Amino acid sequence: MVLRVLSSRRAAPVSAGLRLATGLSALILGATILGGCGSVFGKKAEVENNDPPDVIYSKAERMVDKGDYASAAREYEQVDINHPYSQEARRAIVMAAYAYYRSGKYDEAISAAQRYLTLHPGTQESDLAQNIVGMSYYDQVLDPKRDQTNARRALSSYQTLLQRYPDSRYAGEATNRARILRDLLAAAEMTVGRYYLRKNNYLAAINRFRVVVTDYQTTEQVEEALMRLSEAYMALGIITEAQTAAAVLGHNFPDSKWYNNAYSLLAKKGVQPQEHEGSWITKTWKGDGNPA
Repeated sequence: MVLRVLSSRRAAPVSAGLRLATGLSALILGATILGGCGSVFGKKAEVENNDPPDVIYSKAERMVDKGDYASAAREYEQVDINHPYSQEARRAIVMAAYAYYRSGKYDEAISAAQRYLTLHPGTQESDLAQNIVGMSYYDQVLDPKRDQTNARRALSSYQTLLQRYPDSRYAGEATNRARILRDLLAAAEMTVGRYYLRKNNYLAAINRFRVVVTDYQTTEQVEEALMRLSEAYMALGIITEAQTAAAVLGHNFPDSKWYNNAYSLLAKKGVQPQEHEGSWITKTWKGDGNPA
């Protein structure tokens, strides 16, 4: 009797929402089973490369030989990702940085090189990694009228290389490029300083010329910077600083056309070049006239 009652009872209707949810669950489960590592939306997860590290590394080297640097960088990274404790892993990081640099992917090159320097400071390829950072910034340097952030970063990178690895095979190129970058940065400061000077914004102009005298004394721009300081200080009526700038200019560059200009500027006001010991300009330069 009980069985008859149960068998005659109608099943409760299934809601449309429940049927939809059940169907979606089945689809997702089926997609998971069929797709293996793939996601529901068809995007496959990164497959682990189980090849031995030396095999992956050799494959990357062949790509470098063929000039396929972007692919080589990815292969080098596979060594580090899948075999981080192998003997090839350390060098693979710096080689990935090099391959990224050669493919023009400067941000990736800098990131990989800096990662190497963080993980393996003082090792055999450290100077190479530091040089890659410098080269990556250097290749992005523009003319003096543009923002010079990359120039400053390149100069800092090359200075670090020269300080930490003075005997590196990259030291010669780093020295030359550091000189070029200092000239470029000094020229950029002069460009902005002249602009402020034309606008009669003398304090802003002085700040720019001061950077050249303080930070870039070995560049050609320092002669004009000293003359422009005389000009700006004279315009503000700060005669002692104008005299000091002209005196330092004359003492270090007596044959400079900029000294003749500064001397003539002071003469029109009835004064002559004269160093004043309290001046920041005097303190910046050594007593023998050589850049500090």
